[in-house]
Amino acid sequence: MNDTETENGVVDVLVVGAGPAGLALGGELARAGVRALVLEREPEPPGFCRGFNLNARSLELLDRRGLAARFLAEGPTVPSTAFVGASRLDLAAMRTKHPYVLGIPQTRVEELLAEWAVGLGARLARGRRLTGLRQDGDGVTVDVDGPDGPSTVRCRWLVGCDGGRSTVRKAAGIGFPGTPARKFTLLGDVVLADPSAVSFGPNTGPGGRSVFVIPRPGYVRLVTADPAPPADPHGPVALGSFQRTIEAALGHRAEIAEALWLTRFGDAARLAERFRAGRVLLAGDAAHIHPPAGAIGVNAAIDDAVNLGWKLALVARGQAPDALLDTYHDERHAAGKRLLRNTRAQAVLAQANGADDRLAPVRDLLAELAGSGDTAGPLAEAITAVGTRYPASGDPAHPWAGRMVPDVPLDQDGEDGLSALLTRTAGGALLLDGTADSQALSAAARPWAERVTTARAHPHALERADAVLVRPDGHAAWICAPSTPADTAAQELRETLARWFGGPRSSPRGV
Repeated sequence: MNDTETENGVVDVLVVGAGPAGLALGGELARAGVRALVLEREPEPPGFCRGFNLNARSLELLDRRGLAARFLAEGPTVPSTAFVGASRLDLAAMRTKHPYVLGIPQTRVEELLAEWAVGLGARLARGRRLTGLRQDGDGVTVDVDGPDGPSTVRCRWLVGCDGGRSTVRKAAGIGFPGTPARKFTLLGDVVLADPSAVSFGPNTGPGGRSVFVIPRPGYVRLVTADPAPPADPHGPVALGSFQRTIEAALGHRAEIAEALWLTRFGDAARLAERFRAGRVLLAGDAAHIHPPAGAIGVNAAIDDAVNLGWKLALVARGQAPDALLDTYHDERHAAGKRLLRNTRAQAVLAQANGADDRLAPVRDLLAELAGSGDTAGPLAEAITAVGTRYPASGDPAHPWAGRMVPDVPLDQDGEDGLSALLTRTAGGALLLDGTADSQALSAAARPWAERVTTARAHPHALERADAVLVRPDGHAAWICAPSTPADTAAQELRETLARWFGGPRSSPRGV
């Protein structure tokens, strides 16, 4: 890697890993004017993937970047998703603009994110592997091995998005406690000699074992439990072994004419002790791994990246103190705990079967709640993270407090709604309802004008609030109740602006 590629050998942020987390983070930084370089150890994008969906939470975040329509054009939407056992979780009752799951391969998600990030100015370098790092008070020096041999990159901040066996996490000395994999699952994208040998969906054999069959264009995906994983479960899966396991589970012959991709994954659940160690941060699978229940890994990775991106951009531009990055750990570490709890619970219930099915009553109860109009919505919001709340000030009783603010219409020329405003500005937004106090609140926010855009909401769009301060990730940071005295509201707003966007004046850019 040469000086031209890294602008005199120094980049603002070096991102390691070009999966969903790394690419989304690269785009977030680039749109905010921060020099970002994304390194990926693999020379080419992967040809196969485990995940085939984006949920409502990701689509909400993408909506705030003007990207949701681009992704929705790629596949079908389904208003339910697989839940414990053979039940379905009703997504239609969620409080979201996108009450469904989008069918889209992870490989295509990565392609679209890469196009977006590179189009905004982020740089993507493939075939380059991080081998070591050393950080000091001003930045991080990174050792890289690439096509032209070893090189060194100097960056002000380093973010590890390099997967569950993250080199960045290990080199930074961040612990990864949790539970190791106890059960393993085999997955194969294959072409069958006789496609009629299996039916789509669950295929249960005479011994009670099953093979789940998912149709894909030109092939099928076979998923089944691995009854006897090898000593090294991360090693390659042999076709002969996979063939025998599938047929033993089915109880009959199902010849594989061609294997496109064979892999094995476990149910390990781990959460990094810290998402930040000085100038090194973690996101995506580098920060948390979990059972594959709900196929939520890609969605959690995008969630991490969007939360971190705007905060790191403010710090890198010298507009906010680096203590703002501690809120990334606070918010997303807590979200990681919920993620592990939810996926582990689903995995345990999904595996409960047989004569000693003591968890059957719990599984049946949850299946009933998942399909009930009164309880399906809150349950689906918890599972998909649509119900995520971050710390907020102001009116705690308002339904948007700390949540993702809906795409409210705006009452001014050139703006269709909040999502368009957040897409255009790359900053936060102060939404006002046009009451007598709006002028005073607008004046209070003026010192932050380059980081927060003030806009008038359509009458009654703020649902019994005089004003709402929206973070760049779309979450409400402050909600002004109508009964709040003008002086109090202005002071609360200034304090909240300083907390999330730095001081009222731009500081000189850091070195």
